[in-house]
This record gives sequence, structure tokens and C-alpha cells, in this order.
Amino acid sequence: MVGNLALSLAGHDKNQIYIIIREDDEYVYLCDGRLKPLATPKKKNKKHIQVINKGVDAELSNRIKENGSVRDEEIKRTIKLYEQKQSKQI
Repeated sequence: MVGNLALSLAGHDKNQIYIIIREDDEYVYLCDGRLKPLATPKKKNKKHIQVINKGVDAELSNRIKENGSVRDEEIKRTIKLYEQKQSKQI
């Protein structure tokens, strides 16, 4: 799941979109580049997110999986582009 977008289903951040930057057995670590930057990712239970398999640039996804060499600005831009694409479809 690392490198994919995720939608928060529960908590005070419900309906917020993040990028999964790390994963454990039970938890994922999420980043949005704004309130939750790479330096301090949000720890969230896997049950409380919905993975979005499309919407992330393949190159960005690969960089997150391999070595984590991404910037908060790239994550913000990816999320913003996905949200714009979704609003045009509605």
C-alpha cells in the first residue's frame, strides 16, 4: 500500500486524503504535506482508511517505496491534482 493515496474513514480527519508513506502490521503512516508533513506523519489504523489505487504518479510512488526521497511540496501537489480531478468528474 505504500505510495498510494488513502481516504480517512474515521476520526477528526474524516474524508481527508493522504499518501501512505510507511506501513506496519496494523498501522499506516500518512502524510498530506501540510498539516502532516513527512517529518511527523499521522499514524492511523488500517481499518480506518480506504486505499485509492489510482491518482498517484508512478514515479512518485516508486520513490516513496524505494528510499523516501520526496518533498512535502510534491505530496501536496499530488493530492491537490487528485482532488481537482475528482471535482471535475462530479
